[in-house]
Amino acid sequence: MSPTIDATLARRLVAAQFPQWAGLAIEPLADGGWDNRTFRLGATMSVRFPSHAAYEPQVAKEHAWLPRLAAHLPLPVPEPVAMGRPDEGYPWRWSVYRWLDGEPATTAQIADLPQFAADLGGFLSALQSIDVEGGPLAGAHNFHRGGPISTYDAGTRAAIDALGCAIDRQAVEAVWDAALRSTWSGPPVWVHGDVSAGNLLVKGGSLSAVIDFGCVGVGDPACDLVIAWTVFEGESRAAFRRSLDLDDGAWARARGWALWKALIVWAGAPGANPRDLGQSRRIVDDLLADYAAVTPSLRRP
Repeated sequence: MSPTIDATLARRLVAAQFPQWAGLAIEPLADGGWDNRTFRLGATMSVRFPSHAAYEPQVAKEHAWLPRLAAHLPLPVPEPVAMGRPDEGYPWRWSVYRWLDGEPATTAQIADLPQFAADLGGFLSALQSIDVEGGPLAGAHNFHRGGPISTYDAGTRAAIDALGCAIDRQAVEAVWDAALRSTWSGPPVWVHGDVSAGNLLVKGGSLSAVIDFGCVGVGDPACDLVIAWTVFEGESRAAFRRSLDLDDGAWARARGWALWKALIVWAGAPGANPRDLGQSRRIVDDLLADYAAVTPSLRRP
């Protein structure tokens, strides 16, 4: 059973292990995360607690690699300040980070979505250009982000079966099979692993920071392109694609990553957030339309 992670626990842990910060206010963030629970610590720091044992290995990984990556990136990323240890009934390591100003990205906050998309593409291009020597290969520590998408073949096909006539099965399987047929033939590159709106900060209408590197690793960059369908569309999607020097195969695999996630959320409908279900349906429709646009045989007269 996972522990209850609240401000009371956070205060106890900070006071016991970092007494120099015991007097600072600790407040939960409105969007504190799912894999981790995040709290603001005073005016200049945050504390972040894994919510399950599966996320705990990411703590040491971020502490080891974020300072090395930060020096080569065009935007701020989390800066580890201290690492906490299991205590007070909490069983895992946890982190203190320097606070980064900004709000999680929403289209309403972004002044120029195509420019935002291009800026994000520039950040990912810079990330992909960093030397990967010694970097963690895709695996269980980052839920196989950067690894072959075939890892999720069984789960995707189970979701397709579960959804039945709710989806255009033939079209969905065409997108998925195209992703499986493509492989990354280049050298491994750094991937963020979870490029989503909640992990992009906006300040003054522009992209100001990229956070949550728990899924960071080295491998195939296709997993980092999913935001092309979850947030971008039209000109912003085109701007994002232009900003990245990746071939059609990478985008085919990216459609697969986006399709896998949308299908498993949609298929898990009981108890799911209605907003997430609606978003998943929209993403699937968008992926099918996007794939048809680049696959002449699928275009309807």
